[in-house]
Amino acid sequence: MIKADDILQRYVAGERDFSRADLSGVDLSGAKLSGTNLIRANLSQAELRGSNLSGAFLVVADLTGAQLKGATLIIANLSGADLTQADLSAANLSEAVLTGAIAQKANLSNACLQGAILAGTNLRQSNLQQANLQGANLYGADLGGANLSHADITRTNLRGANLQGTIMPDGSIHD
Repeated sequence: MIKADDILQRYVAGERDFSRADLSGVDLSGAKLSGTNLIRANLSQAELRGSNLSGAFLVVADLTGAQLKGATLIIANLSGADLTQADLSAANLSEAVLTGAIAQKANLSNACLQGAILAGTNLRQSNLQQANLQGANLYGADLGGANLSHADITRTNLRGANLQGTIMPDGSIHD
């Protein structure tokens, strides 16, 4: 298992590929692992169960297939990040930023967010196609313009959520 200090030192030295790394339980709160479309942090298939990524900057990071079950990502910035097929079940993403610009939308397609806490989270323009949101808490979340087509929102708390322009699971667009 890699320690937080090792990751940060390697990142500062220019290393960007941490795919398949075992980072279970690591504290990377406030870490700045942001990138660009050309140079981005690669945490695909990484083991991040129970990790603390609160306040971390993971803009355009590649987290495809990452295991983030039970991770804490409160106020984390994941704008434009790729979380395709990531396991975020029981993760806390309260007030996190998962927005997307036209060119780079945060991608959570086929992600597992079962029982996740997304209260107050900014998911504007995000791709949540076929995501598992069963029992997730999206109280007060901003889903404006997000794509939830074919997502499972069974028992999902959407109270107070902004759904304006959101593509719903059945393909309809919410007013």
